[in-house]
Order: sequence, then C-alpha cells, then structure tokens
Amino acid sequence: MTNPAEILPGVIFYSYLSALRRDKVCFWNHHTLVLMVSGQLHLETADQHLELKAGEMLLVGKNQLGTLTKTPLPGQSYESIVICLQEDLLRKIALEEQIDTSPKYVGPLNVPIPPDPFLLGYFQSIIPYAHAAAGTLTEDMGILKVKEGVKLLLHSLPQLRSYLFDFAEPHKIDLERFMMANFHFNVPVERFARLTGRSLAGFKRDFAKTFGIPPRQWLLDKRLKAAKHLIEQKHQKPSAIYLDLGFESLPHFSRSFKQKFGKAPSMI
Repeated sequence: MTNPAEILPGVIFYSYLSALRRDKVCFWNHHTLVLMVSGQLHLETADQHLELKAGEMLLVGKNQLGTLTKTPLPGQSYESIVICLQEDLLRKIALEEQIDTSPKYVGPLNVPIPPDPFLLGYFQSIIPYAHAAAGTLTEDMGILKVKEGVKLLLHSLPQLRSYLFDFAEPHKIDLERFMMANFHFNVPVERFARLTGRSLAGFKRDFAKTFGIPPRQWLLDKRLKAAKHLIEQKHQKPSAIYLDLGFESLPHFSRSFKQKFGKAPSMI
C-alpha cells in the first residue's frame, strides 16, 4: 500500500487515531461512504453540521467543502472505514445495471444512513483487510467490494439512485450566496470557481461584477472582518479562530489583522 491507511489505494481507507485530529479543510471529489467503528466524527459544511458515532454510517456528497474533527473517546481509539465511490466506477455500475436516475434528487448533500444489518455486515467484512498485510485486498477484489457496497446502499435507500448516479457537471450557482457561506474555507480560488460551475476566468469576471474587487482581496477582507467580530463581540481568542477562518497559521493571521486594523488581534 502507498499509505498505511489505504486498504485499496484511492478507494478504500481505514483511519486509526489515538488523539484528536481536526482537518483544516476537505474537498470531496467523489461521493464517500463512511462507517464509524469507534470514536466520534464531526462534519461541518456550509449547510450541515453532523455528528457520527460508533456503528453509524454517512454518505458524504461530492463537490463540496467541509471540515472534519476526529475524536477518540475515553478508553477508545478513533477508527473508521471510508469508501470513495469514484465516478468512473459509478458510471460502470449505472450501465451494467441499467439504472434509471429519475426523478432528480433534491435532498441534503450529506445523508445519514439508517441502521442496516446488511450494510453493517458489509463494513465488518472489510475491517480484517485493514489489519492484514499490504496487498491482501487485490484491485479486482476491492472493486467487487465497492460494487457490493453500492448495491447494499441502494437496497437500503432506493431514493439515492438519482443522487449517486447524477453525473452532471456543477451548474452555475449564485456566486454571492455561495461565497458568503464558504469564504472561511482555505482553498484556492480555482476550486471556488469549479464549485460554482465556472471557469477561472468566468469566476473572476462574475466576482468583480458581484463584489467589485478581486476574489483574493475580498476573501482576506471578509475573513479579517469576521475575526474582528468574533474577538470583539464573542470574546474569542485569536488562537481559537484563525484556522476556522481560513488562515494558514497564527502568525499569518496576526500580521494580516494588524495590517488591516492597525493593532494585533491580541490587543483588541
């Protein structure tokens, strides 16, 4: 395996942690199916805040930004099984099974999966591979396991057909609404462009029309104003908020804050 956490590289992952870990920002290119084995997972996106506990399952939607907090509970480690439902494989399944995807899915991007003994048994069958030697799960076997998972998921929630097998490109969405909800995620402007259904040039052009300034300047200004509000009105410490507002480090945040407001955030 190229990474000890990978059961099948790029497709099936096993996560094990003994201490709390918070990922600054995540971007999901593909739908992702998660089972919590032990510990607790918190997912935060622009529209949803979800907690996942041992034995619970979640389908995370593609083409979105979010943060993950992985927490071992007292006397336990954090363990999860993650299956990336790559679009190429979903296309093959759709063709093989002649899947009808109408009507269009209108539910939430992240879908908690209700308790299902077949899906839980399916995940349990993957756990031994996490503890086995590298290469125990071959690519052919891994693809079969993913197909099995998709079919069991559809057996449990048939309405997800139109969700999993929607291969349309992200449509051009409301730029102002999207940016106001997602400005705090520290991702490149190119990714914001893609997520709003635009080319980079189109994104910059629409952004200038909407906000009157370039994206990077607007993002920095918006994040710093949000930081000032949290420090002044909510009495939060700079060290507790800089990551949540998309800054790489506390020194970077402090320098930017002082340049804009004339004093260090610790002096507010």
